[in-house]
Amino acid sequence: MEFKTFVFYFLSTILLLAALRVVTARNPVHAVLYLVLAFFNAGGIWLLLSAEFLAITLVMVYVGAVMVLFLFVVMMLDIDFRKLREGFWHYLPMGALVGALLAAEMVLVLGGRYFGLDAMPEPAATPADYSNTQELGRVLYTEYVYPFELAAFVLLVAMVAAVSLTLRRRRASKYVAPETQVAARHEERVRLLKMAVEKESAGQAGDAADAGTEEGGEQTTSDAQPGSA
Repeated sequence: MEFKTFVFYFLSTILLLAALRVVTARNPVHAVLYLVLAFFNAGGIWLLLSAEFLAITLVMVYVGAVMVLFLFVVMMLDIDFRKLREGFWHYLPMGALVGALLAAEMVLVLGGRYFGLDAMPEPAATPADYSNTQELGRVLYTEYVYPFELAAFVLLVAMVAAVSLTLRRRRASKYVAPETQVAARHEERVRLLKMAVEKESAGQAGDAADAGTEEGGEQTTSDAQPGSA
């Protein structure tokens, strides 16, 4: 057995076991970690197929960004997984049927004459100055340019829909228009009012003090009357 074949079987075995643990692990954090392990092994298999750009993209995008985001979201959300598992046995027959159909389709496609060793022999050796990224870009923007543009349009529509659903106005939440904040100027934030200074004369201050004393005496007298009675 060649070393390349051994590495392929080793990575494939770990990939299958990790994928199986993704759907069987009870702890969701463990399931996400097993998915990260599965992506790493899939990237290694793509390296064996001389697809360096796809392998690096898989590791950097999915493992480095998406899976880490999923891991933090799962760890931060307080989800009651007992309620989610209550309908497991109810949906098990339908899930098993769908899984069996998918497995049968993969066997028919991959086990046929289109994907056998005779139909897909080992690719020829590439020269030293061969660039996998350049070749992928050439094929993507020449032969598959219309499907690529269509996929980009679908992703753009999905992104706009997600932003629209997130920024919709709710009655219970406060909303501040960004254009209002940007158009605000510092001279409109604070208003300085000039008022004339008013000073009380000595006579007015004495009258006000006497009036306050008289009101306090009347209040004390009225409070003392029920007790004396």
